[in-house]
Amino acid sequence: MRYLIAGLTALGLASAAQAETVYVSAGRLLDVERGRYVEAPLIRIEDGRVAEIASGPAPAGATVIDLPGKTILPGLIDMHVHLDGRPEYGGYNALQFTDRFWTVLAVENARRMLHAGFTTVRNVGDEDYNIAGLDQAIGEGWVPGPRIVNAGYALGATGGHCDETYLPPSFHAKSPGAGDGPEELRAHVREQRKYGAEVIKVCATGGVFSRNTEPGQQQLTEEELRAIADEAHFWGLRVAAHAHGAAGIKAAIRAGIDTIEHASLIDDEGIRLALQHGTWLTMDIFNTEYTQAEGQRNGVLEENLAKDRQVAQIQRDNFRRAHQAGVKMLFGTDAGVMPHESAAGQFRIMVDYGMTPLEAIRAATLNAADALGQKGEVGTLAPGAWADLVAVDGDPLADVTVLTNVSAVVKGGKLVD
Repeated sequence: MRYLIAGLTALGLASAAQAETVYVSAGRLLDVERGRYVEAPLIRIEDGRVAEIASGPAPAGATVIDLPGKTILPGLIDMHVHLDGRPEYGGYNALQFTDRFWTVLAVENARRMLHAGFTTVRNVGDEDYNIAGLDQAIGEGWVPGPRIVNAGYALGATGGHCDETYLPPSFHAKSPGAGDGPEELRAHVREQRKYGAEVIKVCATGGVFSRNTEPGQQQLTEEELRAIADEAHFWGLRVAAHAHGAAGIKAAIRAGIDTIEHASLIDDEGIRLALQHGTWLTMDIFNTEYTQAEGQRNGVLEENLAKDRQVAQIQRDNFRRAHQAGVKMLFGTDAGVMPHESAAGQFRIMVDYGMTPLEAIRAATLNAADALGQKGEVGTLAPGAWADLVAVDGDPLADVTVLTNVSAVVKGGKLVD
């Protein structure tokens, strides 16, 4: 379907600052704060940000992005992605490619996520600072992609989930983020910040898609986790902890970590601690459908697929329990383990396991913005926020799966081509 773009000639790569005044009209707008629709909205955008939400026709001669009959809502936020990975290259398959292959792959993954409606993502771990370069290229207008909150290298214990665990000793392979003891890990926080990290990622437990680690095994002490959290907070950065196991989850919460990723084996005490500390949970309860269906064909090792099977249903059941208890929840998919372009499929699973459609949408808008420290900047269409929005057919409050088929995306007041 074609959209009327009166007077709009540069759609994709020009910076938002070049735009003066743009209007967006649509059938209705989902006000995610109030949980209600605004009929026939007219959004006035000044220099890439929302200036006013009104109604009626745009002024004569104005630049208008017209989305007739569409439902619009704030651009979506995925809080757990890996843009420089693809699920097609599992296990040892990745070793056949040169280092820079992954940088180029990240460009395409970023485009696909943007086209799927994700105008902001949090990239929680990459290699070779691929995403720092991608973020700069997006900001300079060379390639399309979402706003990125980037972690750089994930921190973790030597031999742990965030270290290099696939190669023999003769390769001397070690992640720059791997370390031991509070002071070495403090230094790694500073190093990642030095090279552009806007959030710190740490692996508190073992994981599914690594060798010689178990998801339930705690891999950093509470003292080490507290040193990472304290150092990051000293520099004004927030911290995300990969944590499947109950002990590691609780240690991370007590240490002051801001968000817990996966949280698969969280127990009752962990839920109580999350409530007490106001800790966010990012539970990727969708991707196992892809990994179990396609993992073997993609070269994922059977030991990894077995671990995935062991935690998948437990994680989903614990998602329901944590949500029912009132824990603060975020939308995060671990895209990279599954295709980035399919990330919106998680909305269906979140609703299947206890959320209302509005709660699931808020997890990917208002909640995510709050957890990023960007409340009022993204995840909303209130005046002053970035003019990031998606358009869909139908009613996402009645059928959240309509979010898997985005009709149009606007980022910073510009229609994404």
